[in-house]
Amino acid sequence: MYKISQLLLILYIASRGGRSRLPRLHLFNWALKTRERHSTLVEAAKQKKLTLAAWGFDPAFAIAIRYAIAEGLVREVSSAYELTERGHAVAKAVLADPDVLTEDKSALLAIGKGITETMVEDVAKGWES
Repeated sequence: MYKISQLLLILYIASRGGRSRLPRLHLFNWALKTRERHSTLVEAAKQKKLTLAAWGFDPAFAIAIRYAIAEGLVREVSSAYELTERGHAVAKAVLADPDVLTEDKSALLAIGKGITETMVEDVAKGWES
């Protein structure tokens, strides 16, 4: 439930149109693990440049994505994942509860929608060389 809630918040707070590709979702999941990492994303959003060389891909988060799809909270669209109407409602409820995921919500609100798909793709291009 924790990882599913994180996923919903990432899509709701920090993604344009409630949609994101997998590498970007994993970037946010990775960044939410420590204050230093989410501070790095806040700075990247301000500078409009992502300078990370790489980040981790969490198998537990990948499983959470699959569960969120199975529960009708998220759907796959093209090469991305998108909140469903039900997912929007759950994300709003999590966001409204002051006792749930307070640090994650604070970090995501600070980052906002400033980390774009293009920024993530530019970093990922370097992985191929």
